[in-house]
This record gives sequence, C-alpha cells and structure tokens, in this order.
Amino acid sequence: MQSADAAPSTGMVAEQITAEVSAWVGSASLRGLVRHFGGDWPAGDLAEVLRFLDDFSARHWDFRQGRERPEAREPTLDARTSRLVLDAAATLGMVRPSLPARGAYAHLVVLGGLAHACVRRVAYAAHLLRTGVRVTGEVAVLGSFRPLSEWERATLADAGLPADDTEVDVLDTAVRRVFGVTAPTEQDGVDAGHPHHSWSSRTYRPAGLPPVRVLAAPSSEPHRRRAHTADTQRFWAEHVQLAPGDATLMVTAPIYVPFQHCDALRTLAVPYGCGIDTVGVDPALADLAVLPEQTLTPGRYLQEIRSAVRSMRALHDLLR
Repeated sequence: MQSADAAPSTGMVAEQITAEVSAWVGSASLRGLVRHFGGDWPAGDLAEVLRFLDDFSARHWDFRQGRERPEAREPTLDARTSRLVLDAAATLGMVRPSLPARGAYAHLVVLGGLAHACVRRVAYAAHLLRTGVRVTGEVAVLGSFRPLSEWERATLADAGLPADDTEVDVLDTAVRRVFGVTAPTEQDGVDAGHPHHSWSSRTYRPAGLPPVRVLAAPSSEPHRRRAHTADTQRFWAEHVQLAPGDATLMVTAPIYVPFQHCDALRTLAVPYGCGIDTVGVDPALADLAVLPEQTLTPGRYLQEIRSAVRSMRALHDLLR
C-alpha cells in the first residue's frame, strides 16, 4: 500500500482506500503473525479487525511504550519467530524499496525522522530529482524541533557530520550539503520559547532544481507531545496551499512506508483531494553511503507493523 491517486469524488476515494486497507490487514502474513503470537482472528468487519489488531499489537508488539524509537526495548525472539516476522515485513511492503509510480509530481515531500534517516532521505530526494523525477512545485523537507538523542549525535559524529541540536537542524544541514546551497532566499517562523509551540520555514533555490523548503512544524497537542508526522504534513499543506489533484511524492524509509502513507492519506489525500505516492529510500545507492541504514531487527518491524495498524485504524475511522 504505497500509492493513491486523487479521485473525482470522496466516495470513490473512500472505497479505494478501504479496499487497500482491508487487503493489507487481512493478508495471510499478518494473520500468520497474529496466530503465532497467540491471537484468534476476529469474525467482524474491517473496523472490528482494526480494533482487534490495535489492542493485540499494544499487548505483544509495543516495545516503545511511549518512548522515542531509539529507546524502544528489543524483544528476545527465537529464530523461527524472527524469520516469520522478517518474511511478513517483506510481504507487507516494509523491506524492499520501490520506484516512484510517476515521472512528474506537483510536490516532493521528505519526511523527517532520526538523524541518520534525515540525511539519507534528503540525499535520496536529490537523487530522484537528478535522475529524472520532475517536480513542478516544491521539495518540502518536513521535521520538528525534536532534540537529538546522544545516540543520534554520536551517529552523526562518527560519519564526520555536524552534531546538530534538533531534527530540523539535521534536515537543514543535509539540504545545504546535498543541494549545494548556502543560505535561504526566504525564511519565516515563530520562536514561542518552547519547541512544541514554535515553527520555522526556510526556502532554498538550488540551480536547475525546484525550490526546497525546510519546515519545522508545531505540535497540534503541545501540552502532551512534540509534533509528529501528521502535524508536519498538515502544517506544510497549509503553507503550500495544496490543491485538489496535486500529485505528491513522499520519501521515507521502506519500514515506515505503510504507516506514513496512511498518515498522508488521512492528512492530505482525503481533506485536499491530492494524489499520494510513498516510496522508501533505496539502501543500495552510493549517494547514501555517508550514513548507512541502521540494522533493522524483527522487533523494529513488529513495532512498525503496529504503527501501520494504528494509522490505518485512524484513516478508516475518518472515512466511516
């Protein structure tokens, strides 16, 4: 599940999305995982299946417990279980990268994340542009003022990269390095004295390429948490004035494609009527060698299967 065209009516969009969600959550791979972890598949409709999977994954596959991803507990799994998880993740579209479905888009959106992922995704976006993907609008690089962990700082230092302070700092540094720009041509923002309330926007204009905007979003629930993926997508859509029919390409890592694609459908495709394609970075590209991908364990895949389930449940609730 990584592509959804804009459709002429909300009803048609809802039918297409519901069919794709149903196919993903009802796959033999996911059913097999649930069975292996002791679950009995429910007999109800899609809403009941999603509710069950949300509750089941909370009990068996939530190793973060509200913490950031680097702080998640790594479960102890036997060899058979590990193989089953990795096979399921591959079947569910979370392992192998895929190419963009189109040759041209209105916008290209790079989603932020952990420091090494920020660097890799910006580099991959530049690779796509320089190898033929056309963008008529802008490249949007989305993040927040989330402080970097000590692990992220060490990862950057080991690669000889600047030890920035926040996620958006890493994205901004990567844009300057990868696109060969030195200073923004436009910038705006609000320093509210707290990262959950603040925002910033910097636009660069690399020669021969579309403008690149680095955007840090505020949280929609600043009293509870930092800005998350959906916050950054909504904030960008308001800034760019996203229009019906705008084909938008999202860049993330393969492990996050199902989860973040569904977030984009919920926050962008449904309310704005735009088309969404979501692709994962190709780890084999030499352009990305500066910061190799971290080892993805079976525990990480189980955690992100849970993320995908929760995102699909929120999307389905919106469409009901």
